Amino acid sequence: MKILHTLKELREELNQARKANHKIGLVPTMGNLHEGHLRLVDRARESNSFTVATIFVNPLQFGENEDFDSYPRTLEKDSSLLAARNCDVLFAPNIFEVYPGGLKAESTVHVPDITKHHCGASREKHFDGVATIVTKLFNMVQPDQAIFGEKDFQQLMVIRKLTNDLCFPIEIVGVPTCREPSGLALSSRNGYLNEEEHLRASKLFAVLQQTKKALESNEDIVVARQQAISSLTENGFKLDYLNIASVDTLLPAKDADKEIVILAAVFLGATRLIDNIRVSLTD
Repeated sequence: MKILHTLKELREELNQARKANHKIGLVPTMGNLHEGHLRLVDRARESNSFTVATIFVNPLQFGENEDFDSYPRTLEKDSSLLAARNCDVLFAPNIFEVYPGGLKAESTVHVPDITKHHCGASREKHFDGVATIVTKLFNMVQPDQAIFGEKDFQQLMVIRKLTNDLCFPIEIVGVPTCREPSGLALSSRNGYLNEEEHLRASKLFAVLQQTKKALESNEDIVVARQQAISSLTENGFKLDYLNIASVDTLLPAKDADKEIVILAAVFLGATRLIDNIRVSLTD
């Protein structure tokens, strides 16, 4: 695996890959990799002959008092993990390579409507930062396919809309959330949890599963949501949000909606956890 740090190096390598008629798959990450990230690499390799992973902790998607400065940088370990999964290129640029004009003068990308709710309601400009870095990476790599995890479901939907709206000729692939045996979704931020919090964190997915069963049993959406909120509070979570939304629009689900997603963000101590679960309803 080649480890590249400059856009010039990356483009030279990708030019050679295209001359060899490779189909290019892209896996963007912020590093501190876990098995969920590595399964994205596996998925990229299934349908592409050349895989590029990127590691860049993007300051634009962090708000004030969030964990940008403390976010784990583990490039050496990450490089070894990617090499073991037969990734072809790791692109790990510094901030000046990505934002050469500085953050204050940076052009940004805004995806309307779908970013207003859920994480967008409590993390102002977060999705502008996500949309901007994804657009930059798409332009830098120009992949045939890009692979993202479904744990960040709203992010995945934002990227799908961005790709369609800006006419990127890129296939966006979502990969199911990778979980611990307890059901806890793998996340780079799980490392912030102490032992007791880590044990309790699995109850988030348990509540989502209970809410899914309630909806499948024709429970009223408003009632199911309130029961879920109560369960999370009783289990010691501080709620950011728990919403039941249409998969297509991410707007509040209505009785007529058949494809639904339950989205949640909670705090355990200082650690923010997100998760979701999809529900398909039949008449």
